[in-house]
Amino acid sequence: MRIANISPHSKPFLLECDDIAPDKSISHRCAMFSLLSDQPSSIKNFLLGEDTLASLSIAEQLGAIVKREGGNIHITPPKKLTEPNDILDCGNAGTGMRLYAGLLSGIEGSFILTGDKYLRSRPMKRVADPLRSIGANIDGRENGNLAPLAIRGGDLQSFRYHSPIDSAQVKSALILAGIQADKTSHYKENLLSRDHTERMLNGMGANITLNTEGWIEIEPITKPLKPLNITVPADPSSGFFFAVASAITPNSKTVIKNVTLNPTRIEAYKVLQKMGATIEFIEKENIYEPIGDISIAYNGKLNAVTVEKNIAWLIDELPALSIAMAVANGTSMVKNAEELRVKESDRISVVLKALNNCSIETIEHQDGYEIIGGALTSTTVNSYGDHRIAMSFAIAGVLCGMTIKDTACIDTSFPNFFEILAQITEVEK
Repeated sequence: MRIANISPHSKPFLLECDDIAPDKSISHRCAMFSLLSDQPSSIKNFLLGEDTLASLSIAEQLGAIVKREGGNIHITPPKKLTEPNDILDCGNAGTGMRLYAGLLSGIEGSFILTGDKYLRSRPMKRVADPLRSIGANIDGRENGNLAPLAIRGGDLQSFRYHSPIDSAQVKSALILAGIQADKTSHYKENLLSRDHTERMLNGMGANITLNTEGWIEIEPITKPLKPLNITVPADPSSGFFFAVASAITPNSKTVIKNVTLNPTRIEAYKVLQKMGATIEFIEKENIYEPIGDISIAYNGKLNAVTVEKNIAWLIDELPALSIAMAVANGTSMVKNAEELRVKESDRISVVLKALNNCSIETIEHQDGYEIIGGALTSTTVNSYGDHRIAMSFAIAGVLCGMTIKDTACIDTSFPNFFEILAQITEVEK
């Protein structure tokens, strides 16, 4: 088991990050969506993390020819997706498994999706059930709730589905099914989740629109889509760890370069701004996604905040945001976030247990928690194989020192995390 020891850092720092990990969500989608074209796609700055490389490997198993030069990827799709001769391993990626389930449901053939022990314990009926209702043949453990998932793809029917879960993964799976259905499909969620799938597919020539009643209308595609020609921006979720570091370290500042400024991806920064940090968003371009820089500076001790809206827009950043809450004045609250319990770990219980060990008082609720701000103390944190837990408490270590157990999981999403962290504090691995 890999262990990291983080030393406390007592001096202000100025960090300019032009090597934040490329966006994980967009990288996954690039590997998959390239299969919907009949021409080669060019992707620059693809995330070379274990999970996204797994999605790229699956594209190869389905017949694509992939050429790699570092983070520059050239994908030539097959004339027809082929039935693989082996199982398709998604690694630790719920995005990979759920989106491929939607895509493969409309492809003639037999496919088996699996992943590591953590992914095999995550719920899949949220995509399996609606996909089965439109003609997909999906089975797995617990009646299709747990991987490995066995998919027999074929013809799909159009649908009108109001999802009980606000999830970009569920929405994307249904959109990928809908563009292969016989007629126009309709999808709705209570709160619009992250919209990379709609933006990217529309940029490739699909017709996916949001009507005035909040329904996403998905037109079937009648011919191959245009190829992707995209530079993957930096991941705001990855950059947020260093945003928190600068917001809690006196007289410090971080500038995150060339990051997506998609409104559904920067909500955690807005919350940190509300808590008192000085944050500036500087847009530079807007093709598939708005892209620019984010500047985050310390502006005194943070104040407590209640987070209960737009949860789907910051669900991944809540562990790191909890570190900011732990040192803020007052009691912070998180509500409507039960989805945290079915991520790579039960992030509610894991975060609160670790904060308690850091001398921070917390109150646990089924759909969230309360954190009473105080002073963090050093402890040993078990990440339980969850990359965001590991990185969040590594950032806490900048203030008080920390030992993190099971850090290999960080390679799934942010391979150079510790290299950047070493610019502001001492890291022993």
